[in-house]
Amino acid sequence: MTQETMRGQLRALGVSPGDVLFVHASMKAIGTPLPPEAVLETLYEAVCPGGTLLLPAFTYETVTPETPVFDSRESEPCVGLLPRTFFRMPGVVRSLHPTHSVCALGADAVRLTKDHVLDETPVGPHAPLMQLPACGGKLLFIGDILHACTFMHGVEERVGTDYVLTREKIRYIVDGAPRMLYGHDFRGWQQEYPRIRTILGPDALRRGSFGEAPCYLIDAAALLDAASRKLREDMHYFVSRIPDPA
Repeated sequence: MTQETMRGQLRALGVSPGDVLFVHASMKAIGTPLPPEAVLETLYEAVCPGGTLLLPAFTYETVTPETPVFDSRESEPCVGLLPRTFFRMPGVVRSLHPTHSVCALGADAVRLTKDHVLDETPVGPHAPLMQLPACGGKLLFIGDILHACTFMHGVEERVGTDYVLTREKIRYIVDGAPRMLYGHDFRGWQQEYPRIRTILGPDALRRGSFGEAPCYLIDAAALLDAASRKLREDMHYFVSRIPDPA
């Protein structure tokens, strides 16, 4: 499948020039012989001119309470081939957070990433993900990976669920400086984020394809509103208890 065909798939899905687009993607699911650089180029071109492409640069598997050192220039993302490739591309900027940083390229890249350092939680009010609703941003899931909806962590933090954050702050070293931050703690809970399909209408959640992968394109503001209301009705709607081992 050519890049032109894949650009057409994104247009049909609803990705447009000027969009602010946060992408969670499975390179394997796309099923293309194209290198990751070409896939990322296709995604970026779909929001140009005037748009911004964002990908997770999370390091929660390698930057931990036991190994707390984060270097924004060298700490490699742990969430797949596309984020690892994007992180190294020219012009890409990275938000400053030890476990949940985000990389961005485009018109609003600096504005969306620069204040993440102010947050005391992984997906707080200044995180790039939580800036999306205010700027008409969209979430694109490439592959059957709605379970990886990190945006939902920000909604859970905002609503104040009883399971999302650690009780105590964790000491990290962030670009050489000590910082005390809360982490995520889902011990005892299974995340059930595919349930967002039950709370969004067709205008807020669109389905399509990219390469061979199924895709979901979600309006971030609509998800924030619908998920916040659902969590206020039922704090545990998007999680389920993990049974204690016998």
